[in-house]
Amino acid sequence: MRLLIALLFMVPAFGQQTPAAAEQQTKPEQQGAAQAPAQEPAKADDQSAKPKADEPAANPAPSTESWFSGSIDFGYRYIPDFSGNRNVYRSILDLGQGPRLTALDFTLTDPKKRLFDRMDVRANGWGGDPYNTAWLSARKSGWYDLTLDYRNIAYFNAVPSFANPSAPAGFDEQSFDVHRRNFTGDLELLPGKHITPYLAFDHNSGYGNGITDWVPDQNDNFAVPTLLRDSTNNYRGGVRFQYNRFHITLEQGGTTFKDDDSASESGLTLGDRTSAILGQTLDLTSLHENYGIRGTSIYTKAQATTNPFSWLDLYGQFVFSEPKVTVNYSDIATGNFVLLNSLLFYSGQQNLGTGAANQPHTTGSAGFEMRPRKWLRILDSWMTDRYHDAAAPFVTQSYTTGTSGAITVPAAPSSIAALNYSQVVNYNQEQVDVIASVTSRLTLRGGYRFVWGDATVLAGQLSQSGPLASGQLHRNVGLAGLNYRMTQRLSVNLDYEGSSSDHIYFRTSLNDYQKGRARARYQFNNALTVQARFTALDNQNPDPSIRYSLRAQDTALSVFWTPKEAKRISLMGEYDRSTVNSQILYLGNFLAQGTSSYRDDAHTATAAMTVALPKYPAAKIVLGGSFFTSNGSRTSHYYQPLVQLSVPIEKHLYWNTEWKWYGYAEDFYQYEAFRTNVFISGFRLVR
Repeated sequence: MRLLIALLFMVPAFGQQTPAAAEQQTKPEQQGAAQAPAQEPAKADDQSAKPKADEPAANPAPSTESWFSGSIDFGYRYIPDFSGNRNVYRSILDLGQGPRLTALDFTLTDPKKRLFDRMDVRANGWGGDPYNTAWLSARKSGWYDLTLDYRNIAYFNAVPSFANPSAPAGFDEQSFDVHRRNFTGDLELLPGKHITPYLAFDHNSGYGNGITDWVPDQNDNFAVPTLLRDSTNNYRGGVRFQYNRFHITLEQGGTTFKDDDSASESGLTLGDRTSAILGQTLDLTSLHENYGIRGTSIYTKAQATTNPFSWLDLYGQFVFSEPKVTVNYSDIATGNFVLLNSLLFYSGQQNLGTGAANQPHTTGSAGFEMRPRKWLRILDSWMTDRYHDAAAPFVTQSYTTGTSGAITVPAAPSSIAALNYSQVVNYNQEQVDVIASVTSRLTLRGGYRFVWGDATVLAGQLSQSGPLASGQLHRNVGLAGLNYRMTQRLSVNLDYEGSSSDHIYFRTSLNDYQKGRARARYQFNNALTVQARFTALDNQNPDPSIRYSLRAQDTALSVFWTPKEAKRISLMGEYDRSTVNSQILYLGNFLAQGTSSYRDDAHTATAAMTVALPKYPAAKIVLGGSFFTSNGSRTSHYYQPLVQLSVPIEKHLYWNTEWKWYGYAEDFYQYEAFRTNVFISGFRLVR
């Protein structure tokens, strides 16, 4: 808010023209009027072309306007009415009312090139919007390039039907109201030189609260308030060697990470299980849960490219890291709980856990591009990603069945578990592409990709194979493509990818699939352009225990009309049709097999027409909006019409105003609908 107030005080000075600038604009007009009659150009030895002794010499100083240029957009957002579910509105839009700095963009140049040659500054969305950014770039030729980037995201997500669709009117078991901030600083020294050192720093942090579910012994779920805190810092530095025939980059970096979350609840809380078990209802009366994670990692990276011959390029990269993590966890809870395996009810439980893990991680890639003929290119790439986890958790757990005065009666002896877990994942990929320019208008591409790997990972709680599960990955993929420019106005691009897999890691992984994409662009004239796009994916896993099927299609058509360079009118429109159908087998209650099906048939359209007002061509009005409607497993509708108006007040000042209407509705979860009008009005100052 302080930044906005300061900028408002800058507005008068920002819009005024300096006397020197006004004088410089007046002089050329006076000189032009004096030189209206055509004259012979002055010769080099013509004394009349030389300045007289009593005339002042021309001022060599640059124009006062050259050092600063930019614009600022600010205004006020007003929401006069709102109806419906505010949590769903915040989960989708989260726009508030009040003063806003919509956009700020300016450039500073120093003619004397002291501390910097040029500085660019941009900012967007300040004043309470859910996403705001600030960016600064400064450079001094031959000495440094500095970039600073800041982003703040206010993430709110509380959609009841996703958290627990079976509860009456929805019940939040997973919701978030957090801020995530990211800052990046990058300094490059001696840019453009053969040897260029650089330093960089990244900071990412999140804080806020939410609702999460606490699950005692997998028998019930209780929604409890949660506090969330985490941060990650990444430090890196290196040096680049840049020569005509080769480039080499050496980098050393490190990461620190921490996460401190806690959950607490007091008072009677019922869970998802509403039916009684042996005549008793499960409940939670108090909970204190805390866990903390600390992590560090140091990594080394090296990459190189070389061009030993005019027809051959080589490249390679290697990264090694070894992150280490320590974990501390504790919870203490009271209520009425049950151990189903022994049909034993208990009134309290306490868990304490610690653990440590490290993960040596190696990633490498290499490849080449060969051009044996002018019309032929051969590309080959290989990569591998390998990591090994070694973890040692230590857990103690105890139960109590009741109290007699201050004496706690144990339900069972405290359980102590000291376990060693190890998981290994190896992933490899090899791909070859051949690109041939058959004619000046036709280019063909063909390729082959082979993916293979193996993994031993932690198994699920219902696994019958023990604490670990093993899997393999074998996938053969064929690639093809076409780029055809029939005329200067028409171009077509086709891409195809087909695969057959022997083994996959996950039930929903790509197995036997075909994926295609087609794009076409036709320019009728300088004012009218039409684009079309089509994508399709068909993935099948015929395994009798899985029977997974996924089919997805997307078709889009776009039109751009800009007659006379859009001075009077312009039109943009796009329509998109998408469908998704999937089915997969799963194990339900008592290991009974069932089929999970999902279907979606969606239509999306966006259009905007910009028109210059007849008597005021500098004033623009925009009419348009967008809508989304979906039929299927989760039928929903979303509408967003808009009207924008921009009117110039004077040469450097514009008045902008906008109206939008937001409407969202679902056929099945009707309590998640909302409707609202949103107005924003303000000014844009340009220099």
